[in-house]
Amino acid sequence: MPLWSGRGKADMTQQTFHQALQHHQAGRLHEAEQLYRQILAQEPNHADALHHLGMTAGQAGRNDIAVELIGRALAIKPDYPEAHNNFGNALKGNGQLDEAIDAYLRAIAQRANYAEAWGNLGSALNAKGQHDEAIAAYRRAIALNSSNPVTHYNLGNALKDKGQLDEAIAAYRRATTLKPNYPDAHFNIGTTQGSKGKLDQAIAAYRRAIALEPDYAEAHWNLALALLARGEFQEGWKEFEWRWECKDLPRRRTFPQPQWDGSPLEGRTILLHSEQGLGDTIQFIRYAPLVAERGATVIVGTVPELHRLLQGTAGVTRWLSQGETIPPFDVHCPLMSVPAVFGTTLETIPRHVPYLQADADAIARWRTELAADSNRFKVGLAWAGNPTHVNDRNRSISLAALAPLAQAQGGNGISFYSLQKGEAGKEAKVPLQGMQLIDRTEDLKDFADTAALIANLDLVICVDTAVAHLTGALGKPVWMLLPFTTDWRWLLKREDNPWYPTMRLFRQPARGDWGSVIKRVGEALSVTSNASD
Repeated sequence: MPLWSGRGKADMTQQTFHQALQHHQAGRLHEAEQLYRQILAQEPNHADALHHLGMTAGQAGRNDIAVELIGRALAIKPDYPEAHNNFGNALKGNGQLDEAIDAYLRAIAQRANYAEAWGNLGSALNAKGQHDEAIAAYRRAIALNSSNPVTHYNLGNALKDKGQLDEAIAAYRRATTLKPNYPDAHFNIGTTQGSKGKLDQAIAAYRRAIALEPDYAEAHWNLALALLARGEFQEGWKEFEWRWECKDLPRRRTFPQPQWDGSPLEGRTILLHSEQGLGDTIQFIRYAPLVAERGATVIVGTVPELHRLLQGTAGVTRWLSQGETIPPFDVHCPLMSVPAVFGTTLETIPRHVPYLQADADAIARWRTELAADSNRFKVGLAWAGNPTHVNDRNRSISLAALAPLAQAQGGNGISFYSLQKGEAGKEAKVPLQGMQLIDRTEDLKDFADTAALIANLDLVICVDTAVAHLTGALGKPVWMLLPFTTDWRWLLKREDNPWYPTMRLFRQPARGDWGSVIKRVGEALSVTSNASD
């Protein structure tokens, strides 16, 4: 969060400029801008007016204009630390981080004790991922001015990004001490406590943020995830609906027809539509037959990659892709809102598997392809999820991390098959010491193909990705490797999961500790593969 600073000179006699400053400081940007322009019409090289006019543009989000105007001011008056600082803010807002850092350093070179510039330098460095340098800059800013809550808050962000969670919480708490009504700081106390696995403290912090800002969508959303992780579904589903208001989540699809609220469906047509990841659709499509049982004609809109896989879902009349003409319908419902309509609790989760089926002909073809391994224990591997996922750096691993599994001892031997698609799948092209990995992913054109291969395997071992949902929905054994802080649907401390009865969970005992997870999986694999002989 940049700190914008202005420069007023006590000895200025320009009445217009003073009036402009008064409007500017009161937040009346339009009035201030008009007066700055009035000055510049008379004195085009008035550096202070150019600088402050650039500030109004930056504060209004017009960063290109701010860069141009403040740059002109600095060409006239290079020795102008406030202008260098605000030039950095405009550049940072424009995404020009290297140039912004240079501007802040120029401001600091001209005024070494410029706390705001140090703080803004920290923000630019942190945005570049230079967390250590950012932390040092924030600490310097705090040493110069310890009473600014924003600097403590930003220090907390950098510490959290670095993984120094206890120090981050201390920084956020210092920010809330200086500014008790600081919803963002309370919210980030919650996210950091959640990363530590302390959901009670996280929930309390989210509730505090919401009390201060009732429409704080991200706080409601994170509260939902924490409640659902604890199995508190009734309040969790209600808070889950705040996802539509979050800036970084998909937007709600709008239709003239109302969203289904549980009202009778007999003789009506309902459109169910997917909204987030492929795994989410696979998980929640289990509700489509239940909706159909209420007498509805069910249409489902989802991505083409899933169409062949989902074709056999009971109760679905038609499948649509985005862009296709939607036939007439009466009500609609996002798939991830259906559990709330059903009032789903831990005890009433529809847990019958399999609720998806692979194509019988495709299963037979793969059975022929794998005939040479018919007596061996066949294990599918997937080690990475979607790299754009917000938690992907914690949930995904490398193929090399799974190498110790090759030491597992099966009576007739173990064969490993890659199920990994995407960029991470290229790792399967490089020989892995000790592990003979069979890579037939070029034959997997969509999830229906993957399902047919999985149907011929004895076990799938994977991280938290759509492959886990697919295997569970097919009713096949799946072992999932989980980071210390997990997605809400895997609940807390359990080795099983009510959404997928054939799933076994292997959790990190501490943040980043994949080694012990792989060790336990290897030991379990030796036992399971021998028992299957």
